[in-house]
Amino acid sequence: MIEVKKVSKRFESLVVLNNVSFTVREAQIVVVLGPSGTGKTVLLKSIIGLQNIDAGDVIFDGISVHKNQGNQHLYDIRRKIGFVFQGTALFDSMNVSDNIALPLNEHTHLKKQEIRKRVVDILSIIGLEGKEHLYPMSLSGGMKRLVAVGRALALDPIYLFYDEPTTGLDPIMRDRVVRLIIDLKIQYGKSGIVVTHDLDTAQAVGDDVYMLKQGRISKLQHVGKEEYNA
Repeated sequence: MIEVKKVSKRFESLVVLNNVSFTVREAQIVVVLGPSGTGKTVLLKSIIGLQNIDAGDVIFDGISVHKNQGNQHLYDIRRKIGFVFQGTALFDSMNVSDNIALPLNEHTHLKKQEIRKRVVDILSIIGLEGKEHLYPMSLSGGMKRLVAVGRALALDPIYLFYDEPTTGLDPIMRDRVVRLIIDLKIQYGKSGIVVTHDLDTAQAVGDDVYMLKQGRISKLQHVGKEEYNA
C-alpha cells in the first residue's frame, strides 16, 4: 500500500502541492486528474523521491520515502515501481527487445536466455509479439507507449506509475493502452497511479479518481465534465 500523507511542495512563490493526501491499495488504480501544468508530474516524482518536498511524507508498504534513511532504502522502494514516462523515454539506438531488456541487463544477473524469455513473455502481455526487432523510429506513438509499459514491467514491479499514458493517441490506440492498464491490474494485480488530463482515460481506469487543482487534491465521487471544469 502507498500512503501519500499531507505532501506539500512549492517553487519559490508558486504552490504546486498543498497538503496532498491519498492512498493506493492492493490491485487498485488511483487516477490523479487535472489540466496540464497543475503539478501532476511533480506529484509522481515526489512520491518516488525524485523530487524533494517541503512537508509531509510518502509511505511504501510501511517504509518512508522522505525520511532520511540513506540511498539504499530508496533503491529498494524504486525496485517495486515501474514508471511509464509521458514521452516514453525509449532509446532510439535500441530495438524493442533491447529497450525492454534494459532494466534486466542493468539490475539483474539473469542469463541471456532468461532475459530473452522474460522479454518474449512481456511482448505477449503488451500485444507486440514479433515486433522485437523494430526500432522506435519504425513504431507509431501508440506502439512506443506499449513498449514503454513493457519496459516498466521488466523487473516485475508491484506498482506501475503512468504519466499521461494516452496523451496524443488516436482513439483505437488509446483504448488499447487503457485496456492494458486494466488487464495488468486484474490479471497481474498491479496497483498503480495514473496522472492524466484525459477525462475518458480517468473514467475508464480509475478505481479512485482525484482532482488536482491549484495545489489541492479532492476525491471525485462522480467523474464527469462538470466536476472537471469546476
